[in-house]
Amino acid sequence: MSIQRRALLGAGLAAAALPFARVEAAAPFVGRGAPAWYRFRFGDYEVTVVSDGALPLGKAEDSFVGAGPGEVNAMMRAALLDPANALLEQNAVILNTGRHLILFDTGMGDSMGAASQMFGPTTGRLLRNMRAAGIDPAQIDFVVLSHAHCDHCWALVDAQGNRNFPNAQVAISEADLAYWTNDANIRGPAFMEPFIRGAQKNLNAYRDRMVMVRDGAEVVPGVTAISAPGHTVGHTIYAIASGPRVLVYTGDLAHHHILLLQRPLLEFSFDTDPKVSAQTRARLLERFATDQPQVLSYHFPWPGLGNVVKAGQGYAWVPAPMDVTSLG
Repeated sequence: MSIQRRALLGAGLAAAALPFARVEAAAPFVGRGAPAWYRFRFGDYEVTVVSDGALPLGKAEDSFVGAGPGEVNAMMRAALLDPANALLEQNAVILNTGRHLILFDTGMGDSMGAASQMFGPTTGRLLRNMRAAGIDPAQIDFVVLSHAHCDHCWALVDAQGNRNFPNAQVAISEADLAYWTNDANIRGPAFMEPFIRGAQKNLNAYRDRMVMVRDGAEVVPGVTAISAPGHTVGHTIYAIASGPRVLVYTGDLAHHHILLLQRPLLEFSFDTDPKVSAQTRARLLERFATDQPQVLSYHFPWPGLGNVVKAGQGYAWVPAPMDVTSLG
């Protein structure tokens, strides 16, 4: 037994010997937490981060590949994380510019029935958390997609195919729209067929109101698309500017705040082109560490807001302090 543990146990036994009044807690466990949303001001804008719930990947070494034997597990343990349960967050962003109310990515939803729970029952919570945050989905006038994977676009419609955002246009790269709605791409890994079918159902429902994003061009005033290919063919991140301040919504540029920052050239098993994805990630992380915009990552620990800094041969994630002025 360590010295620290012996000391703690000794202190506990000494305290137990003192007389005390018997107190019993009769209240039952509640069994659920608060709705997950977080709101803060960014320049002239208001940003609300809304959780779609946790997305468990299972064994880290099955999804993050390219390291030596045991390296991924060692990196997870060094960060006090369970290598057998790589857990990602899903941080959707709602930006109110005063002119537009923009949702960046939609989460998993329930549009594809049982397939919507391919990662378990903890996803698909975006709409209820939006409403808890005081935002009606009908208020959204733009849904801006980083890409067309299931956890980013499958809540565009409900299980019956009805639009969840009836007044919204949908912005996506032309390359991703073409790729993920094409039957010819149903090949390779088993997940490709449900990914294609889900993208078809969700994206085709908005075909009459699509906006194609272009690298370096504004989607709406203050929001600029930045091509970041590899995770998908048309994966796009977005720079949100208000005055001199810049916040970059990075989508799936990096899925894990430890593994893919410390080792940017590791590969992720759901990447369409893992080599291109790794090079894109390394290039943009270097840019973020140099220019120091704030970063909001879809999959980093809640609420996904912070900065990227240089650390050794890689990078580290520095979470932003919570904006206490936004709390009720």
